[in-house]
Amino acid sequence: MQRLRITFAKTAAMKYTGHLDLHTAWERTFRRAQLPLAYSQGHHPQPKIQLAAALPLGFTSECEIADVMMETPQDLTEARSALTQAAPPGLVVLEVAEAPERAPALQTLVRSATFRGTLASQLSPEDMDQRIAGLLAQPEIKRERRGKAYDLRPLIEALTRYSSDQLGHTLLMQLAAREGATGRPEEVVEALGASSTEATYHRLKLILADSAEAR
Repeated sequence: MQRLRITFAKTAAMKYTGHLDLHTAWERTFRRAQLPLAYSQGHHPQPKIQLAAALPLGFTSECEIADVMMETPQDLTEARSALTQAAPPGLVVLEVAEAPERAPALQTLVRSATFRGTLASQLSPEDMDQRIAGLLAQPEIKRERRGKAYDLRPLIEALTRYSSDQLGHTLLMQLAAREGATGRPEEVVEALGASSTEATYHRLKLILADSAEAR
């Protein structure tokens, strides 16, 4: 077998495609590309596809990662070309590399993620900077998700204002993305007193742990 690690962009054409449907899209893409996907055993075989981290509906991204098991080794350049031609609108193949076959599950390697959030706001750049500084200075930021209270503050690893214009501000934020400790950029926007529903979000980078660290 061979484990391919695919880095891809999820653009506006697929930003409302959910996590499970994205799995299906990749399975169909491999079939169209005529690449030999490996499947699990049993009565309901499933393609051996791992996605690093679910991307919320409405978000775009340039850094999504999928690990896909092949039944037989493939030439990486040829595989990338075939996948690029077979991918549906909204999926853009950026890189195809080989990962160690027995590496930890991809989901266990994700440590944090960097997002760009563009929000509508009448605040001046100076006032937004003050709000950001005030938010980061708080020892805790109590929020609620799915009816459960949690502290957002330790999930914010970095937060800065990138740029501003007459319509609002663009923020860069690095948030924890581990299982049970996931920061959501829309929660950060709400904590700053802005409307999360009027903002747009784009994932810039997934930060992975070293494989040995994740074991």
